[in-house]
Amino acid sequence: MQTWKRKKNVYQSKQKARKKWPMIVFSIFFLVLTIGLALVHFPAYWNQTIGQKINFTIPETSFRLGLDLQGGTHLVYEADMSQIPASERSVALDGVRDVIERRVNAFGVAEPLIQTTSSGDTHRLIVELAGVLDVNEAIKQIGETPILEFKEQNTDISEDVTDEDQAKLEEQNAIERENANNVLAQALAGENFDELMNQYNGEAFLATENSFVYGSYVKNILDQSLKVGQVSSSTIEDQNGIHILKYLESVDSKQMELSHLLICFEGKANCENPIPAIEASTQIQKIKEQATSENFADLVSQYSTDIGTKNSGGSLGKIDPGQTVVAFELEALRTPVGEISSVVETDFGYHLIYKSSEEPVTAYRIAQISLPLTQLEDFVSVDPSRMWKNTALSGKHLKRSSVQFNPNTGTPYVSLEFDSEGSELFAQITQRNVSKYVAIFLDGEPISIPVVNQAIYGGKAIIEGNFTLEEAKLLAQRLNAGALPVPIHLLSQQTIGPTLGKISLDKSIEAALIGLSLVGIFMIVFYRFSGIIAVFALILYVLLNISVYKFFGVTMTLAGIAGLVLSLGMAVDANVLIFERMKEELRSGRDLRSSMDEGFRRAWSAIRDGNITTLIAALVLYGFSSSFIKGFALTLSIGVLLSMFTAISVTRVYLITSQFIPFLRKKVFLYAPFLKSSEEKKV
Repeated sequence: MQTWKRKKNVYQSKQKARKKWPMIVFSIFFLVLTIGLALVHFPAYWNQTIGQKINFTIPETSFRLGLDLQGGTHLVYEADMSQIPASERSVALDGVRDVIERRVNAFGVAEPLIQTTSSGDTHRLIVELAGVLDVNEAIKQIGETPILEFKEQNTDISEDVTDEDQAKLEEQNAIERENANNVLAQALAGENFDELMNQYNGEAFLATENSFVYGSYVKNILDQSLKVGQVSSSTIEDQNGIHILKYLESVDSKQMELSHLLICFEGKANCENPIPAIEASTQIQKIKEQATSENFADLVSQYSTDIGTKNSGGSLGKIDPGQTVVAFELEALRTPVGEISSVVETDFGYHLIYKSSEEPVTAYRIAQISLPLTQLEDFVSVDPSRMWKNTALSGKHLKRSSVQFNPNTGTPYVSLEFDSEGSELFAQITQRNVSKYVAIFLDGEPISIPVVNQAIYGGKAIIEGNFTLEEAKLLAQRLNAGALPVPIHLLSQQTIGPTLGKISLDKSIEAALIGLSLVGIFMIVFYRFSGIIAVFALILYVLLNISVYKFFGVTMTLAGIAGLVLSLGMAVDANVLIFERMKEELRSGRDLRSSMDEGFRRAWSAIRDGNITTLIAALVLYGFSSSFIKGFALTLSIGVLLSMFTAISVTRVYLITSQFIPFLRKKVFLYAPFLKSSEEKKV
């Protein structure tokens, strides 16, 4: 007994030494957070009373309601993959989904839900259009086969141009030229060119006089005989805008015709089938030992991991200065013509380079500021159908499209391969449209409008640009959707009216409120003041759930609301464990304050394990079930995670803070009712 009293006195002395303010501050924070979230999510009372008086109202935000609560159309399609190779079915299904998404946008649906499911040879698409009640029109538009078209510019738009249009265009161009001249005047006056580049659209580049993109810019500075550091005295105009140029430096370099063999390995960029670095090093050295100018192309086709150049002997064509990564370019410059380089490592792996020719060139580093210049096609109200004219080339001529990577720059591009008839048609189109645009349309909408750099023969082409990997994948996916049209068949349809959805929503809200009230009453009756604290934590828990649903765009469905209602009971389950542990500690003779600490500490393992098992079950449901069950699993998972915070952190802060109030400090019966009188006296 003396030992227990000594321990108790030591504990009490430590308790007195503890700072009260952190707990008080946290309690105030949680109370303010509760009130603030309540005002944000339920601002009607505030706006109608205090908000009107002080002229400050809180905007109302709405939930993202699912099909069963808002009303709409539910369609299930099956995709016929019988004509698609097994290795391409996943990509083809994604392409069909993308096509449907584009068509659904025509309905103006804010958040359509389109999912794909595959099981064996069965591939289905589930389309949910909340708010769309015209099911026949939806079926008509969604069910059509994708149409891929290749079109060229219609240069004869004179019929659509009026004198008024021409006058407006000239007026707009005059304003743009005046603005460009003002910027040019600033540059010529000595204003910092780098700052002007940051203020407007600027970049620096290295180019030669014969460069396809920037060759005209180099000729411009040469024609003016500019010195290093000088700004061009006039602007230069092209279809991309108005440009102001500054000559930075000239470099004696070489234009080289190169081929390469690449062996990628683990840790390198864009390596689809990586091997260990030591294995790659051994392999490239063995290839180097047997490589000659005569067998280099054969070795490339046999060993190179660069798919984009493997079938062309590794040819990279004529490479201008600055076009490749530094290590690659330096090794190529050191390599004599007709010979094969030493092994060079870049971010893409080990390379061997074969230099077939070179010629000296002068490269020029130029900085430019680009300003807009409206074109006739941009300005005039031309009938969109006349901006492009059809060609004989279509999706039926495209064999496949895929994403490839430039091994030197790492940038993704999209490759296209046509059949024999398509190869001839594509060659004719590119031959008559060099330096012009060719548009690719899917379902009547342009998905890519590339510039033709040169006539393309052989049926293989690439589309380059400042693609991100996702953008390149999306373009290839859309091209394949038109090249490999997948028939889809409607399996089932269901329409839910808005009235039925509103009834379901009202009943769901009513059920949630009843559940919340019953849980609160139970906690207060059985645990008194501890129960009141648990109710405050439960209110914050509900408000945090609502915040997650609104701010992260969680779609609320009937199943989701069921998950929320279920989680209400689970949210206080942790409190029940804690409070019962507190009772056990009180019965063992501890005081109220130490019983709280021990109650939380000993209940934690059971709370943690129970919630983890629930989360595992919810994650399995979310990953392997239909969209209906996913809503339940998602809200249940969110509820479990938030309940761990409110039950452990919020409840603990409130309980400990209550012990700083003298009236409550030793009122054991308020925290642990139903203790026998002898047990209470013992405490």
